[in-house]
Amino acid sequence: MGNKNRSERCLAELHSRMSGCRLCLDAGYSIYPRAIFSGQAGARIMIIGQAPGITEKEAGRPFNAGSGTRLFKWLEQAGINEGWFRAEQYITAVTKCYPGSSASGSGDRLPSKTEQGLCRPYLDDEINLVEPELIIPVGRLAIGLFFPSGAKLVGIIGTQIRLDGRWVVPLPHPSRASRWHQAEVNREKIANAVLLIREHFLGLYPGV
Repeated sequence: MGNKNRSERCLAELHSRMSGCRLCLDAGYSIYPRAIFSGQAGARIMIIGQAPGITEKEAGRPFNAGSGTRLFKWLEQAGINEGWFRAEQYITAVTKCYPGSSASGSGDRLPSKTEQGLCRPYLDDEINLVEPELIIPVGRLAIGLFFPSGAKLVGIIGTQIRLDGRWVVPLPHPSRASRWHQAEVNREKIANAVLLIREHFLGLYPGV
């Protein structure tokens, strides 16, 4: 119980630092400074997205609206209920704040390498404090933290790796703008990823 309380206290302190962070603003990036994440110590599954979108920024909830609906439809096929997951598990992102719209005005801006680097210690601390047994990176930016840079989704989605004692099962970004997950040829790979997630979920939470 002592270790659990300590982890909860340390995670709460980390959340406070994340919420008050202004590193990217100080570095000259026009972000919306509101860290978006949810979860608690003891979660055994962690989803890592790319960065909050505008609806996440407005709602203060990760994977809100369309992308979240599609992501949780995939997870529902693995037997995971959205309400249960949001209440009991952990959701975060490579960068925590909404980066703003792209220069073209179409879609959201991809966080720069510098922004990713400034935010990386927070993600490392989240993983170390939560200690998930299954990590689900969603989208190329998050997948790139665990798989070789430049590797194509077609060779990654539907596979898993064991890293530092944790299983990592990637999923493509569920954005409506993404064509990858909409292509018929890739749906079987997503289905394979869902089966892997289901296998781990049933092993971690057999009674849920």
